[in-house]
Amino acid sequence: MAYVPGVALLAALVVGCSAGADSNANGAGGDAGSPTVTPAPRGKYLTLPAPCRAVPRGTLKDLLPGAAELPDGQQEKAFRGTASVTYDTDRKVGCGWKSDAPDATHRLSIDFERVVSYDPTVSDDDRADAVYTKKVRAAGLSSSATPGPDAEKNTGTPGEKGQERDEDKGSGEGESEDAAGNATASADPSSPSGEPSGRTGGTGESSGNSGSPEAALPSRILDNLGDAAFLQDLPTRAGSTAHHRTVSVVFRTSNVVVTVRYAEQPALATQASDSRELQEKAQALARKLAETLSE
Repeated sequence: MAYVPGVALLAALVVGCSAGADSNANGAGGDAGSPTVTPAPRGKYLTLPAPCRAVPRGTLKDLLPGAAELPDGQQEKAFRGTASVTYDTDRKVGCGWKSDAPDATHRLSIDFERVVSYDPTVSDDDRADAVYTKKVRAAGLSSSATPGPDAEKNTGTPGEKGQERDEDKGSGEGESEDAAGNATASADPSSPSGEPSGRTGGTGESSGNSGSPEAALPSRILDNLGDAAFLQDLPTRAGSTAHHRTVSVVFRTSNVVVTVRYAEQPALATQASDSRELQEKAQALARKLAETLSE
C-alpha cells in the first residue's frame, strides 16, 4: 500500500511527457496559430507537342504555296521544317518553314511556351496569363478596346516595354521586336510622330491589298480562341523595293502560350499582300493548334 502513491505519480509524469511530445510533433504549442499555406494549383500541361509535327501536311501545302511543286527531296525538306534552337524543350519549343513561289515568299513559324510558376502562392495559369498580358501590352492592345495608330506609342513607357521584350524574348541587340517577336522597321525620320516607317495600327495605305483602309482588319483581341488571344497585323517595308507583311496570332490556353507567325513578301514591288487572307489563314492554324492541345 505504501508504494501505490509513487506508482501513480510516476504514471502521471509519463502521461504528461507523452502528451507534451505529441503536442510538439503535431505542431501545437507555440505554432498553433500559424496559417497553413495551400500550394497554388499546377497548370494543365506538363509537356509540349513536337512543333515540327504539329501542323498537318495539308495545312502546310496551303500556307506554303510553291512547296508542293518542288522535287520530292526538296519538298520533303520544306515540309519538315526547321526546329527552333532552345535549351529547355520542356519549357519552350518552336518550328519554322519557308517556301519560295514565283509571286511571293512565305514564312511560317509556331512557338509553344509552357509557363511554370516557382511561387507556391501563384498558379501556373496565373503566371502564364501575366506572360500573355505583357505581349498584349507590347502590341499596344487591351482587352477593352481596339487600338488606333498611336496605341502602341501610348501604352506603357519605353523603358517598361523594352524590359518586357528583353524578358520575353531574350533579345537585347539588333532590330527591335514587337510582342510576337517580329522585327519591326526603324523609325521614319520624316514622320513627325516618329512612327515606324510603313507601320500602322490598322489604318493607312499599307494596311490592305488595295491601299484602302477598308481592305484590312486591324490588330485586335480575338474571341473564342483558347483562354485569351490577340492578332497583330504588321506591315513593313523589307527594303526600298519590296513590301513585307507579318500576321501574328498569340493565344494562351491554361499554362501554355502559343504564337503563330505567318509572313508574305511579294516578288514585285507593285504588289501588296492580301491582309485579310493572311489573317484568316493564321487564325485557322491557331485554332487547329488550340484543338490539338485540348485533346
